[in-house]
Amino acid sequence: MATLFVSDLHLDPDRPEITRLFGDFIEGEARRAEALYILGDLFEAWVGDDDPSEAGTFVAERLKAIADSGVPVYFMHGNRDFLLGGEFARRAGMTLLADPARIDLYGQPALLMHGDTLCTDDVAYQQFRAQTRDPRWQRQFLAQPLEARLAFARQARAASRARQGELRDAGQMETITDVAPTAVEAVFRDHDVDLLIHGHTHRPAVHALDVDGRARTRVVLGDWYEQGSVLRVDAGGMVLDALASR
Repeated sequence: MATLFVSDLHLDPDRPEITRLFGDFIEGEARRAEALYILGDLFEAWVGDDDPSEAGTFVAERLKAIADSGVPVYFMHGNRDFLLGGEFARRAGMTLLADPARIDLYGQPALLMHGDTLCTDDVAYQQFRAQTRDPRWQRQFLAQPLEARLAFARQARAASRARQGELRDAGQMETITDVAPTAVEAVFRDHDVDLLIHGHTHRPAVHALDVDGRARTRVVLGDWYEQGSVLRVDAGGMVLDALASR
């Protein structure tokens, strides 16, 4: 059995084929896994556990089924679903993880992150992140009517798309929205690990690095906009693979 890692599924009613692909993954390979880790952005947007979305119900039922069958399911917040709370986690049978989280992976210490905090050159995003992670901001936001929160999410997505277009036009998309090498090196040093697994950047790859004379590995999980992406790890090694959508 392997331990599975996914992130950046961005499940959304506008892309039902990806929701179906995730359902197939959960009812197939994930049911036989040693554990499943979801490292953020499971949903395109999440405005509170009281959102009665079909995607949320679909996912919760299937994750709870594999959790009840004996497969531990772990979830780390991303930049799109940072408001996912304890109520939904209970419905889905998930254990919430802090970001970052250090785990033992077949005898090797590994650090798990969503990855957005590594993008330190994106100053505007880091400021937005600091604001929306403030517990006072979250309490005030969650106290608003559901429709107002959904409207905010739509506006935030539109603003994000517009900003990405501006960065592309300026030729800055590849640098501003990717991780900063100095931030990656600092994480390896601060947490004393040789393996880092994260998502967020939508640039799936396995990077071999040298930090302070030690061989390190940074694995970037892919997004699920066009197809799926999964990292399989067992005692024999790891494979980062794509899952074709139907």
